[in-house]
Amino acid sequence: DALKTLGLTPGVVGDGKLEDGSLVFPITGGNVTYFKPGTAKPYVIGQIQHEGSGFSLSAGDTKVEITNLNVDPGASRVYGDVAVNGKTAVTSAFIFQLRGASLKPLQTEGDTAILEGTKVYISPVAASLLNDTFKTDAVTDALLVGVAKITVNTTPAS
Repeated sequence: DALKTLGLTPGVVGDGKLEDGSLVFPITGGNVTYFKPGTAKPYVIGQIQHEGSGFSLSAGDTKVEITNLNVDPGASRVYGDVAVNGKTAVTSAFIFQLRGASLKPLQTEGDTAILEGTKVYISPVAASLLNDTFKTDAVTDALLVGVAKITVNTTPAS
């Protein structure tokens, strides 16, 4: 809804997918440790990489691509590379803020672990970049993007 209000059209880049209104990116690397809530703070630490995929935002002749997302749950941040009309604007930019107060306890289903519920907001850095690029002041760091869901296979690689 926020994208429609801003007149932006979302798209996907690389291996990213847009399914039922959700952006889906394959996990390409990283490692996280999960602690029982209340036993450590933060209780999810590590890195989750989504190399080779991302999303785009378009309006008129301007297209912004945000790729190679790197989730740092311990710092509650997501970083990514930003290109405008095919030219790199920023690498490893602070794209999203994560607010995990609504994170549900770890769920397991067979060889799959699921963490869901962290709210994702535009970062102050990304809000400024998007406002400058799309000539608006409507993007704020209070803009809720969605709710994160991380699904990983817990079977060790052979």
